[in-house]
Amino acid sequence: MVRIISDSSTLYSTAEAREAGFAVSPLSVTIAGKSYREFDEISADRFVGIIGEGHMPTSSQPAIGEVTALYEEFAGEEILNIAMAHGLSGTYMSAVAAADLCENGEKITVLNSRTLCGPHRYMVQKAVELAKAGAGMEELLAWLNARMDSAKSYLLPADFDYLRRGGRLSPLVSHVGKLVGLSPIMTQTEDGTRLTVASIKRGYKHAVKFCADALKKRGIGRGWKVYISHAADPEKAELAHSMLAAAMPEAEYEIAPLSPAFITQGGPRCVAIQYVQL
Repeated sequence: MVRIISDSSTLYSTAEAREAGFAVSPLSVTIAGKSYREFDEISADRFVGIIGEGHMPTSSQPAIGEVTALYEEFAGEEILNIAMAHGLSGTYMSAVAAADLCENGEKITVLNSRTLCGPHRYMVQKAVELAKAGAGMEELLAWLNARMDSAKSYLLPADFDYLRRGGRLSPLVSHVGKLVGLSPIMTQTEDGTRLTVASIKRGYKHAVKFCADALKKRGIGRGWKVYISHAADPEKAELAHSMLAAAMPEAEYEIAPLSPAFITQGGPRCVAIQYVQL
């Protein structure tokens, strides 16, 4: 059986992943002078609380040594590491570098999922099911590549400062946006390697409607799954869910808390709207 490995972009802790039949190497966040393995050592709610005290966080990919140890734990087995999008994190490159250090490196395949969070979670969950059912590496990669091509993500930040700090909005646009209540909408570029501005709307509801219109135009409905993930703001997630479900009632929906590492990029109270074909 192909052994599935991933990282905490799947929104799983290490313990939860083991229970679900795969293994993850967690990303880390550093805030207020202390580093934490996300989900294992700090929750999204606690992380946002520390940010609220005036601390700015940073994040980092899993250490190469930890990924190497994970590979060596399953030495002799065929391994598929489904990594979060290359370009949005160094996680993929760490996974590749770790494979090069292993004696069983020829049995390790590292896949750039070109996505993260919700679609990444679904792809790994389904890969585990397929592997347990006897799917080989070629079949798994074919299925995953089809889902990668179908997935798309939108990010609705609440805090312009995080976008300004990352160079995705100019200081002037950030300042004016906060003053007049604008809501930026970010999306992944076609190659999945970075975020770009898709639109800027007047308020959160209009931003969600923009996403709903884009999903309807894409044909999202039966046979698709929509993930709504949030940075310690379940009310905003529920509002997005109600608006999206009203527009596309036949799609499947799941609400989940975002990871601390993702919150480092999107900021507190951000909401991610993502979809993937089932």
